Amino acid sequence: MIKLRPYQNKIVDQGYSKLLNLNMVYLSMEVRTGKTLTALSLADKFTNTKGVLFVTKKKAIKSIENDYALLNPEYKITVINYESLHKIEGDFDIIIIDEAHSIGTYPKPSKRYKDLKVIANRNAYTKVIYLSGTPSPESYSQLFHQFRLIDRFSPFNKYANFYKWAKDFVNVEIKNLGYAKVNDYSGAKKGEIMSVLDKYFISYTQAEAGFNQTVNEHILEVEMDSKIYDFVKILKRDLVIEGKNEVILADTSVKLQQKIHQLSSGTVKFESGNSMIIDTSKADFIKDHFKGKKIAIFYIFKEEFNMLKETFTNFTESPEEFNESDNLVFLGQTRSSREGVNLSSADALIYFNIEFSALSYIQGKDRMTSKERTKSNDVYFIFAKGGIEKKIYERVSNKLDFTNSYFKKII
Repeated sequence: MIKLRPYQNKIVDQGYSKLLNLNMVYLSMEVRTGKTLTALSLADKFTNTKGVLFVTKKKAIKSIENDYALLNPEYKITVINYESLHKIEGDFDIIIIDEAHSIGTYPKPSKRYKDLKVIANRNAYTKVIYLSGTPSPESYSQLFHQFRLIDRFSPFNKYANFYKWAKDFVNVEIKNLGYAKVNDYSGAKKGEIMSVLDKYFISYTQAEAGFNQTVNEHILEVEMDSKIYDFVKILKRDLVIEGKNEVILADTSVKLQQKIHQLSSGTVKFESGNSMIIDTSKADFIKDHFKGKKIAIFYIFKEEFNMLKETFTNFTESPEEFNESDNLVFLGQTRSSREGVNLSSADALIYFNIEFSALSYIQGKDRMTSKERTKSNDVYFIFAKGGIEKKIYERVSNKLDFTNSYFKKII
């Protein structure tokens, strides 16, 4: 049976008190501080617990099941990914929601929120443990649906929907998209919201846990094949490139942003839906520059994955298999690997491309972080010389998404 660290035991005790009194607790613990084991142990404090539902990302399921086996608690557990929630029957005494910010979309609720809400309201005694190092990464408006999950004891249960709640808790502004004007609900009133929700939170940082590492970020630039620069130049000017069999169409600013983003790493998706590898310069550079190193690589697009598979034939998509081996390269899609994945055995984490999402940057770059790690925590961003990636990095590293409206300002 695994032994918790002292601070985890303290959080378990604090969480137990909150669950008894409030039926909900939010463990806002930074990455690699042990959220999973803390939550599993907290659930075990309730001796009559019949069943626990643990909702997470698909890539994290194996790791959570391993932690459950190590802890060996009294209760039975069901671990499932968000996309499979509609398959769940029956009810649970405790629901643990991993990366809970993912159900915080607004103003309209997401499908995963709706599916989870059905399950959470089946049992009149269900308690909820929320887990996230970033409960509201973009706006405090993301907290409404998270805390509106269970009707009977939600602190926002008098509000039928987000729009009614926003009248009291959001400074709504008008955003001009060019083709239309829409309400912007991101201006949440932090002070007023947290005056209601603060009692539910237990926060813990890596510094408090004794982590003495910092993530060292490095930018490496690669000269791409000349045709990449030619294609980008033509698209900016003509918004289309017509080949013998395929067409690259960028007739809207969103498409132009996407095509330039793809081309900067050497791939493109055609208007037909087919895609193609055009230039392997980035993959070739990584193979040469990191020779002899144990590396994990994050990619975005399907053809990037195909390129990397051809370059690194000794690849794995399993973080567990990667950590147990000395000669494998981990390949992970950024969005599916940014949360709940442990890559602490890597010498370096490499971003083959960089997402527009600030959350992908914030969470993804910490995948190697571990209290037990003794080697440096080096993250490398591979950018095309003169490409769009550096502009994206400047934006997301300031915790702002690289939006299309921002793209139009700098293009």
